[in-house]
Formats: sequence, C-alpha cells, structure tokens
Amino acid sequence: MIRVEDISHVRFSAPDLAEMERFLTSFGLSSQRWSDGALYARGTGVSPFLHATTLGEPRFVAIGFRAANVSDLEKLAANEGVKVQDLDAPGGGKLVVLSDPDGHRVEIVAGQQPAAPLPLPVEPVRNTAVKHNRERSAVRLKPGPSTVLRLGHAVLEVSDFRKSEAWYKYRFGFITSDEIQMAPGAAIGAFLRCDRGDIPTDHHTLFLLQSPKGPGFNHAAFEVAHMDDLMCGHEYLKSDGRKAAWGVGRHILGSQIFDYWKDPWGHELEHWTDGDLFTTKDGSNVATMQDLLGVQWGPLHPMMARAQEPRT
Repeated sequence: MIRVEDISHVRFSAPDLAEMERFLTSFGLSSQRWSDGALYARGTGVSPFLHATTLGEPRFVAIGFRAANVSDLEKLAANEGVKVQDLDAPGGGKLVVLSDPDGHRVEIVAGQQPAAPLPLPVEPVRNTAVKHNRERSAVRLKPGPSTVLRLGHAVLEVSDFRKSEAWYKYRFGFITSDEIQMAPGAAIGAFLRCDRGDIPTDHHTLFLLQSPKGPGFNHAAFEVAHMDDLMCGHEYLKSDGRKAAWGVGRHILGSQIFDYWKDPWGHELEHWTDGDLFTTKDGSNVATMQDLLGVQWGPLHPMMARAQEPRT
C-alpha cells in the first residue's frame, strides 16, 4: 500500500520516568519531558525522538515507522478506515495508529520537523598489519556513554508468523532479507527491510519471530558511531551497574557488531554498528536457526549457551 522509509521510534511505559531517564542517558540518548508528561529521547541524528516513555506499568507500548510524506499517511488511513491525527511529540507532524494481528500498536508518522544534528565523536585513524594510516600519534578515547545516532530496527514476537508477515508487507512494503526456517519450508520468522528501490537500506528494519511464549517485544536496536564508541559505551554501562544481556560480538545475519543491555524493567535494547545495507535488487535468502543465533565472533547467544551446558 505504501513504502515506509525507516523505523521511527519505540514507545514504552514505566513507573519511574526519572530512572528511565538515567538509564537512557547512560545508554547514549538525550531526553526531555514533553507537554503530555511523557519522556522523549533522541540521538545525534535528525529524528526528533527515537524512544518514548509514559508513566504507568512497565510494558512495551508501540513501534513506530516513518512514511515518506503525509499523502502516504492519508492513503493508508483511508484504506484502514482510520483518521490521520496530529502528533503531539517533539517534531510535531502527523500520525496514523494501527493494530497488528497480535494487537501490537503500530504508529506511522510523517511530516515531522527534523531535529538539528548533534556532534559525533571522531573515529580513530586505524593501523593494520599491512597499512599504517596512523603514525607518530596515539589513540586516546574519551570515556563515556556510546553516541547513539538513530534507531535501526526492532524485533517483535508474534503468534502466527505468516499472518503477521503478510500484514506488515501489505501495508508498509517490506522485503524479506533472510527468512528463518526450522526445517525446509517451515518458516518461523524473517528479517524484513524497507523497499527504497536503489537506495541501500539496513538489512532489517523489522524482525518478526513466531514465539512459543506468545506475542511480545523482543528488543530494539540503536546504531552508534563506530566500534570504539560501542566499546566505550559497553564499559560505561558496566561501570554504571547496568544489566548486560548479550555481547559484544558480530552477528551472522546483518553482520552487525552488537551489544545488548536491559533497561531497569527488563526491556532489551541493543547498541550496534557496521551493519549490512541492501537495495531492492539484492533479493531474499533463506537461513537457519544456527544462522540466527550464531556469531562470527563473540559469546554464544544465551539460549545456545544454556543448551551446551553439561547436564547433571
């Protein structure tokens, strides 16, 4: 129906906005309270907000995507029988609210006023064994949180993968990058990327995974400046007493260097850098659970690590 350009934001509720703000600051986001009482957090890029929190019981509330323009929102709203609303949030703009087959709230935004970009840390000049780009100078990194630029993707657990896949593809134009099969023809999930024609886009903007636990939020992933920035953030979160979930390592599917952490209420957020980019012409692939949970380097996924523990 329309082709969304990217993920826009994730939305949560939490019983303590001050504690969420402290966590988000340690994670590398800048936050502000809005007129509706919600806490909005941005990165260094032009998106006016990436993460939103309202006061309430701890839970995942919504996933947001960005449409190309308000005309696309109007087209989507007309087909779904809903209204285009004003977006009362940093950046303003317009909003359409839908509910996916599992009841996940889906917010599609357009017409937001871009935020002024913030400074990025300089990436160190790197030496390799065969090419010395840095001579007569040293690397000196500034300790502190990672520098989050943007939100890259989110993962939703669903009750019926094929039903959810059809729903998201029909409305938002997603393309499969890698379909995950337990056995030939037995798909349980897929990495979906935006269809932006010849413009390279992230390997995945949305990952849908059929889960025996039922529908729910799995994680959201935020792109940071570079690998040294990711590692500085890792050390900072560790020193701040935050709860690590998985990392640091490099994924197989998507190729990202990753580092997963949990917010104070157990919601998983990822730092990542150096991911794959593809165009429409790059097509789709089939992958295995080993591809999904495996790593090129780094610690095993906790699920795989538990499976390999000796039984007593």
